[in-house]
Amino acid sequence: MIVESWLARAARRRPQQLALQDGRDALTYAQLYTQALAGASALDRQGVKRGDSVAVALAPGIPFAVAMHACWLAGAGVVPVDVRLSATEREAITAGLALVIDRPLPVAEREAGPSLTAPLPHDLDLDAPAVVIHTSGTTSQPKRVALTFGNLLWSAQGSAVALGVNPQERWLCMLPVSHVGGLSILARSAIYATTAVMHERFETERALDALINQDITLVSVVATTLVRLLDAGLVHPPRLRCALAGGGPVPQALLERAAAAGVPVCQTYGLTEACSQVSTVPLDCLAGAGPTGVAAMGAGRPLFCTTVQIDRDGEILIAGSTVAPAALAEDGWLHTGDLGSLDADGNLHLIGRKADTIISGGENVAPAEVEAILEAHPHVAEAAVVGRSDARWGEAVTAIVVPRAGVALDTELLREHCAAHLAPYKVPKQVLAITGPLPRTRSGKLLRRKLA
Repeated sequence: MIVESWLARAARRRPQQLALQDGRDALTYAQLYTQALAGASALDRQGVKRGDSVAVALAPGIPFAVAMHACWLAGAGVVPVDVRLSATEREAITAGLALVIDRPLPVAEREAGPSLTAPLPHDLDLDAPAVVIHTSGTTSQPKRVALTFGNLLWSAQGSAVALGVNPQERWLCMLPVSHVGGLSILARSAIYATTAVMHERFETERALDALINQDITLVSVVATTLVRLLDAGLVHPPRLRCALAGGGPVPQALLERAAAAGVPVCQTYGLTEACSQVSTVPLDCLAGAGPTGVAAMGAGRPLFCTTVQIDRDGEILIAGSTVAPAALAEDGWLHTGDLGSLDADGNLHLIGRKADTIISGGENVAPAEVEAILEAHPHVAEAAVVGRSDARWGEAVTAIVVPRAGVALDTELLREHCAAHLAPYKVPKQVLAITGPLPRTRSGKLLRRKLA
């Protein structure tokens, strides 16, 4: 199916609407379209053809967004490259691609906009690859996931049904644009013709200022960044409709703390192969639910365009128009490798990763379940649970915890806390306290393999 270019349509419908803001600069949709057309012409001069794949190795910001849209206007797919990778890692990603964009594309004069009343070129084929994302690799080396324009469009539509769309939306993006969580914010904003506010990285004070003083209406966070914002004094952000929290379960204690601070939080579950969101707590469910009610909804209901099924072994299976075509198994499902359950209301609840399952004394233990209990304790800032080789248990459930500032942890009391909420075989045999933050990917996912 062929559709009109999202950027061209946004520039025609809302030319003066702010499209992008990155702290150094800002572009309206008319200006962004002008810059992207100039970039597409530059790519054409460098031999880029429709159907090619082009690497974009730029930090999050306006130059990255311009390059992304320029590639799409030129008919090329985008391969975003994390600029923090080593030269060897970059070469592995960019080998065989038509071009690597590692500096801002040539730009046109700001005031020399295109004719927005002329027939619009650069239609999009929804079946064509739009981006190739390299997954964050929490358990192994990153793998390539090709997402189509159709995947991006349906994901945006599904998110819009769950969260609504404010015509003056300002979605704060502090996630890496080399991963689907950050890049999808740019795509959705163009589809909605709304504003993406881009930060190169998460910086607590800068994010706090944006939420309080820059009319942010949506923000994507993980539990650790939400904690840091609350620790920094985030209270009643005036325009915020929702903090969309993914990357893992959000402890109920953190939901309660956010609610007390007037910060609305919607939990969500997603993965690269399903173009970000799979399920989300609908925004209209927050009113009157309270933090306990929100926690009881887990990661919320599947998007209207996505189907979720739990396999016999507890694995979450996904199908629908957001799923990357090559990610589907022969049975027609995306096998996520995640464990979960569906409650009577259709809400998805995460248990953990199949690959992370600890087998202790013949019993299966999901680390994420134990971590949630540990992080509910007021003295714990972060927790990770791993299985370590043990002569008696096979694998001993072991917890690594980071205490809150100024707290001296009593590890035996933490074990007693776990024993009050978990079956005996799930209680950590050992609790280790460390001072530094736990290792995570740039998208906020815990790297248990570095702790095992």
